[in-house]
Amino acid sequence: MRIRGAWLVAVGLVAVVAVAGLVVTARAGADPSRCAGFRAAAAERSELVTGSGREVLVIGDSYSVGLGVGADHSWPTQLPGRVRVEGFSGSGFSSGASECGAGTSYAERAPRALAHDVRLVVVEGGLNDFDQPRSAIRRGFTRLVGEFGHQRVLVVGPAPAPARADAVLRVDGLLARLSEQYGVGYLSMLDTDLPYLEDRLHLTEEGHRAFGDRVARALSTASRPGR
Repeated sequence: MRIRGAWLVAVGLVAVVAVAGLVVTARAGADPSRCAGFRAAAAERSELVTGSGREVLVIGDSYSVGLGVGADHSWPTQLPGRVRVEGFSGSGFSSGASECGAGTSYAERAPRALAHDVRLVVVEGGLNDFDQPRSAIRRGFTRLVGEFGHQRVLVVGPAPAPARADAVLRVDGLLARLSEQYGVGYLSMLDTDLPYLEDRLHLTEEGHRAFGDRVARALSTASRPGR
């Protein structure tokens, strides 16, 4: 009986591990071609540097890349200064926000982007953290802030996209509290009326212009972490 019981326990453990593996696979790499497309778009967006003057870095998600409208029409093009973008569609503050696995969260991508002499950093996002635990978002945010030094930082919260409206309020509130805790600027977009594409998630060209203009007006509120 002990042997049979032990065998049943072993089978049960194997089943649990197998199911867990399927869940991780579904979240982290369900569609390699989709992730490859995201990486290609991210590389293309990083090559587009707009404006002149002080160095500005934008770390963000598909909004910063211009998914659906093209990089030339993405909202960072509305910002003053010499603007570079470290964007990756589907990514967020938490490591689990992206289906494309390791290396896609904001904190993981920041060191490479900060290698340049950047004075101002705009971190935009939160829409892809809509289904992530508060602890995961908090952990990713803390790690990201730890990458900043002398840079002034403005965190821009998620837009009130209809497709994820139920979760935006929770994420916005958490990001606002974390920004206050770490002494960086925060801009909530919840009261901003923006037009969306048919997916009710991504912005139209007009939406990107309005989003970028709103961020540009708030740049003066950026501050160094801990101050």
